[in-house]
Amino acid sequence: MSTSDATQQPSPSGGWSEAMVTLAQAHVVPPTINALVQPSGVLYADGTYCQQGALWRRYRPISTEPAKPETAGPVLNGRWLWGGVLWAHFGHFLVESTARLWALAELHRPVDGIVFVPKRPDSDAGIRGFQQDFIHQIAPDLPIKLVTEPTQISELVVPGQGFGLGEIVTGTAKFRNAIHSKFARDIKPEGPDRIYLSRSKLGLGKGGLIGEEELEDRLTREGYEIFHPQDHSLDVQLARYKAARQVVAADGSALHLYAMVGRPDQKVAMILRRQSGANVQLVRNVQAFCKCDPLVINALRTEWLPMAKQRSSRMSFGELDHKIIGAALAEAGFISRDADWQAVTGRKRRMMLNQKGIRVDDNFVESPEFKQKRIRANRKRRRAERAARGETS
Repeated sequence: MSTSDATQQPSPSGGWSEAMVTLAQAHVVPPTINALVQPSGVLYADGTYCQQGALWRRYRPISTEPAKPETAGPVLNGRWLWGGVLWAHFGHFLVESTARLWALAELHRPVDGIVFVPKRPDSDAGIRGFQQDFIHQIAPDLPIKLVTEPTQISELVVPGQGFGLGEIVTGTAKFRNAIHSKFARDIKPEGPDRIYLSRSKLGLGKGGLIGEEELEDRLTREGYEIFHPQDHSLDVQLARYKAARQVVAADGSALHLYAMVGRPDQKVAMILRRQSGANVQLVRNVQAFCKCDPLVINALRTEWLPMAKQRSSRMSFGELDHKIIGAALAEAGFISRDADWQAVTGRKRRMMLNQKGIRVDDNFVESPEFKQKRIRANRKRRRAERAARGETS
C-alpha cells in the first residue's frame, strides 16, 4: 500500500508534480528495449503501475507501464528514493535525471540512497563520474543504486517529476528552491570575469559551429577565457560559472548546468548553433532559474547537415556570421562598443569548413532552407541593383 506526503497528482498534460508517494515492497523494473519510449518504472507490491514514477517529455511519458516481473528478483532493503532514468548524455542527465532530487529538501525522514534505472538496457551499466559528482553536490553522503534487473525494494519514496523538457523546463517551485538551497553550496566562485563556453573540441559527432575558433580568437582579444567544460571537473565548472560576470556560450548542455548556479546580476549571451526548438528550452531554463533574460544571437549564415541525417539536429553544424555576432555583443556591452567584427569569406571560410572536417556533399550537405533563403536574397539584391540603374527585368 502507499501513503501520500502531498495532495498534488501528476498532470496528464506533462507530468508536473510536487507530490510524493511511498510504496511498501515496490517493484522497480528497468527497460529491456533500446528506444526513446520504454516500458520501465515502478510498480506497487500487487503489480499496479505507479504513474508518479514515469518520466514525461513534453506532453507524453517516455517511460510507460512495464509488465510485472515473473519472479520477485533481488531485494533491496531499507528506505530509498526513486531517482528515475539515469541518462548517460550530459544534457539529458541534467534536465531529466535530476528531476526528482527536489524531494531531498522535503523528506520528513531520511532515505538510505537513490535508485535509478539505466536509459539503455545494459546489465553492465554503471554510474559515471559526472553523475556521481553532480549528486554529491546536492546529497554528499547518499549512496546511488543503479538497478539493471527487476528488483523489489522494501520502501520506496516516489517524488513527482519537477524538471524536464517541455513546459516543465522552468522547473517546479520546489525543484528550483531545492537546487538554489542545496546544490553546490560549498563551491566558491573562482575564475575570470569573462568566459566563453566552447564546443570547439567536441568533434564531428557532437555537432557545433563553423567559425567557432575564429570567434574564440576575437573573444580572447576582448578579455574572455575560452572554457571547454568537458576538460574540467564539475567542481571547476561550477566555480567558473559562479565567478563570471559575463558569460558567452554556444547553445548546448553547459548552459543547463550554468542555470543551476547562475544569478540575476550575471549577463549571459547564447549563440545559436542550429535551427531548433532546443534553444528555446535553454532560454526558458536560464530565465526561470537565474531570473534574467539571456541575449540570444542568431548569426547562422547556413547550417550543415550530416549526409546520413539531413535535418537540423544536435549533430548538425551552424556556420557563423561573425559580423552579426560582433554587432550584437557590442550593443549589449559584452565586448568593446567600437568593435568592428567582419564576416569570414572566401578562402578562409573554405579553410574553416575543411579544418572542421566538413566535406561538402560528401559527409555533410547544406541545409536546403538556408540555401533557398540565400538564393532569394541574391535575387532580391540583383533586382534592386537593376532598379537603381534604371533597368527593367
